[in-house]
Amino acid sequence: MPKIDDIENELELLSRSEKARLLQRIVRDLGDSFPGIESTPGVCGGEPCIVRTRIPVWILEQMRRHGVCEADILRSYPTLRAEDLATAWAFVRAHRSEIEQQIRENEEA
Repeated sequence: MPKIDDIENELELLSRSEKARLLQRIVRDLGDSFPGIESTPGVCGGEPCIVRTRIPVWILEQMRRHGVCEADILRSYPTLRAEDLATAWAFVRAHRSEIEQQIRENEEA
């Protein structure tokens, strides 16, 4: 796999229109990304978690649905930051059905 330095060197050789096409492709690829949320196979069943932690987004959303305020969530998980919760809520809005399914599956377990 090429290293970023190699890619940057190749980028210099592209025309403006080729760079624009490449940028469009990258934007499409990243359009559904949420910095601060990652899914890693083998970690928490591959469920989306807050980076630096093993806290699945569905757990945070379930707490919120049960009326736990953000301050209490942050006290419950000292490694979380307020911006982690903001990112989690945005992720939930964009992936509502996936999160609801994860909540259901974990309630049934």
